Amino acid sequence: MRWSGLVVAAALIAPQALVSQAHAAKICDVRHFGAKGDGTTKDTAAIQRAIDSCAANKGGGTVTLAGGTFVSGPIELKSGITFSVAKDATLLGSPDRSDFGTYTFAGKTTVLPLVRTNHAENVVITGGGIIDGNGHIWWDYIKGVKDAGVLGTDHPRPLGIVFDHSKHIRMEDITMQNAGMWQIVPYYSDDLKFLNMKVLAPKSPNTDAIDPFSSSNILMDHVFSSVGDDNVAIKSGAIDSPGPDDPSHDILIRDCTFEQGHGLSIGSEISGGVYNVHAERIHFKGTDQGIRIKANRDRGHDVRNITFKDIDMVDVKTAILITEYYPHPAPEGEVPAEPIGRLTPFFHDIRIENVHATGGANAGTIVGLPESPVKDTILTNVDIQAKTALRIAYAEVILDHVTVKSDDGANIIIAPTAKVTKKP
Repeated sequence: MRWSGLVVAAALIAPQALVSQAHAAKICDVRHFGAKGDGTTKDTAAIQRAIDSCAANKGGGTVTLAGGTFVSGPIELKSGITFSVAKDATLLGSPDRSDFGTYTFAGKTTVLPLVRTNHAENVVITGGGIIDGNGHIWWDYIKGVKDAGVLGTDHPRPLGIVFDHSKHIRMEDITMQNAGMWQIVPYYSDDLKFLNMKVLAPKSPNTDAIDPFSSSNILMDHVFSSVGDDNVAIKSGAIDSPGPDDPSHDILIRDCTFEQGHGLSIGSEISGGVYNVHAERIHFKGTDQGIRIKANRDRGHDVRNITFKDIDMVDVKTAILITEYYPHPAPEGEVPAEPIGRLTPFFHDIRIENVHATGGANAGTIVGLPESPVKDTILTNVDIQAKTALRIAYAEVILDHVTVKSDDGANIIIAPTAKVTKKP
């Protein structure tokens, strides 16, 4: 497997030092622009004035929020801005849905995110404080609404932070929480770093933590997430996308802890493809899934060069889920093949190494389509204890020192449609 792209991604950390030096040019305290920070007054206009003032300065500057709760509607960060929310400060999304105007995201009409960039460069979000989307306003709004988690519905919700066609972005030492929908979304963006930070939400609909969407050269390092949906979901293109869609690629996820949530996912919307993803030293505790690669015939593409290494799972419901039948884990028995099209998922070159999982309900599922089996997948030094077995169908898999102990005694169930090689 070749990881030259990931080496480049790691090397790109260096330019951030230059960014930090440039940002020291000007300080813009939002209170000097009229912000109250009293938890009630809407400070949207004052915060945006501070951002615009710093952005107008050659070399940019630092916008500071300190000592209060700053209620705000949507704001836009500009090139050269460091947005510093201090430890004693919170940026809180407005409780008024009418403050969130129309926004186009991934070709769908929705509402503006709380924080966004647009073709911006050299943006930093930091300071030790909290950005809170005030999500319960939106979660209550969609109760009982069918397909409310799909983009483009008549009950749209704001994403938390969207980096739109932007590059050289860093989020560090910050907490993002309670977005109306997906919390942090790099969209067609490049060179992003998420370092020493938290992403939080209670059990709530579609509050994914970090969702790279057709984006590249991304580092997630020491990220803690406990959310209502995917802890990470790597995407590229929408369901039934007519294309073309750019892939997401060269993504490194390391030394992270994921608790409440649906695990570390690739998919389900991946009509642009995903390649060169490496996750290592990840601790899962109590997530619904651990390792998950998911798609279906209406949203897939090429997914390759994926590795998960040194993974620890405790009380994870399903340790490994690789499926081309999402939202279902697998069909019952054999199914007919269908013609291969632009959105047919093709999963291959997957490595899962040094995994230890205890206390789970399901060891896992690895299942492809009859017209597009999961190929060249190797599990090495994997030890899973769960209530039910690991199931493999429509896949070519090598099991190298893999131990599954299931309460039902089946351990590993291999369908006639699978080709599995076992090594002791």
